Amino acid sequence: MTKRISALAVSAAIVGGLFIASVPAHAATSAGQGAFSARAAVTCNPNQMGQQIANLKRKAAQLKQLGETAAARKALNEAAALQKRLDQCVKGDENASKPFPG
Repeated sequence: MTKRISALAVSAAIVGGLFIASVPAHAATSAGQGAFSARAAVTCNPNQMGQQIANLKRKAAQLKQLGETAAARKALNEAAALQKRLDQCVKGDENASKPFPG
């Protein structure tokens, strides 16, 4: 009898845990209660961002030729950050088109 009760308790805990884990996080709050909407805040233009990355890399190469290594490093870091943001935008666009990303 105690084995049955403990088995039922364990299976109920597992089912409850799976149910809680399967509920999406955005379903817990309504859209009006959130402080901001992430979709509205993010704008991504891949062509423009790619052009900016190319310009920053070109500028870094020119600065390096002129001997301004610190400024060249800064321009390359800005280009790398912009490239990272571009990759995130592209990945976000790909995942947004899927009904269940992951």
